[in-house]
Amino acid sequence: MYSRIKSFRLLVFLIVLSLATSASIAQKKKKAPADKKAPSGTAVLWEPVDVERRDLFYGPGGDAMRPDLSKIEFIEEDKSGHNRKYKIKDAAGNIWVAKLGREAKPETAAVRILWGLGYKTEINFLVPSMTIPGKGSFTNVRLEARPANVKRLDPWKWRDNPFIGTDQLQGLKIMMVFMTNWDLLDMQNKILEVKTPGPNELDYVISDLGATFGKLGSNNLPIFFRLGRKTGDPKAWNKAGFIKGEKKGQLQMAFKGKSRDLMKGITVGNGRWLATLLNRLSDEQIRSAFRAANYSQADIQTFTQAFRRRLNELNRFTGDTNLAENKR
Repeated sequence: MYSRIKSFRLLVFLIVLSLATSASIAQKKKKAPADKKAPSGTAVLWEPVDVERRDLFYGPGGDAMRPDLSKIEFIEEDKSGHNRKYKIKDAAGNIWVAKLGREAKPETAAVRILWGLGYKTEINFLVPSMTIPGKGSFTNVRLEARPANVKRLDPWKWRDNPFIGTDQLQGLKIMMVFMTNWDLLDMQNKILEVKTPGPNELDYVISDLGATFGKLGSNNLPIFFRLGRKTGDPKAWNKAGFIKGEKKGQLQMAFKGKSRDLMKGITVGNGRWLATLLNRLSDEQIRSAFRAANYSQADIQTFTQAFRRRLNELNRFTGDTNLAENKR
């Protein structure tokens, strides 16, 4: 009797193992089809721009891309990410992803700041109030464009990309601490294949910048590093740390959380490269970025002061004598 039970258990185990192995093989085949071609094009993370002339109110979409909300058509719910999102079509026929919640406002401002420096970004706008048919009325909705000439590809990785070791990637890391972005996961990044008359362009963007302009976690303990995080909070951002110091030519960034190892190896030279760009932004441009995100005048003033304080901190540690204190 015992022998038969043992044999039966062995048979069940072998069947389960066989099914699991078959499923795994099928999944691998599904994920990596033989005929799948790698996208071709020029990889771009950052490009030199006329920083002083960039309009940080309208941002990368410009006035021409402003959504026409005289008629809104609900398409479907977008289930990606942790925030509630809906895909809609506006009266001009443009497709947008409407993002609700506390991340909408800081993300709108963050995109404009990065774009102002020359970094590739998504196109977005903040709508103070809107009604989505069948879903309800909402305030402070971030609309992110889905242009017809742009194909959304897989995420790019912070530790494996074409820009490793460059000023532009290291500068982007500094900006993540500058803006206190505590959500530095590869899944938040995206490669956008932009179709052009010439060779296609592969834009490396941070697609989700909602966890910015607030406060990092309170510690580096596993799981508990999430405690204390804030986003879109001008007072918290004004008090948040940025640079702890400089050691052997490297900046010691005040970054806490799971991805803090990304901040190793950032040199003073990398910081100086970024400071040169940031110093070219005027107070009016900075205010415009936060005004576009529908912050109050009091909050805009606090954000602008905090921005200048952090930039002057970067200037001190990188030896840049062109301090931004008097640029108005």
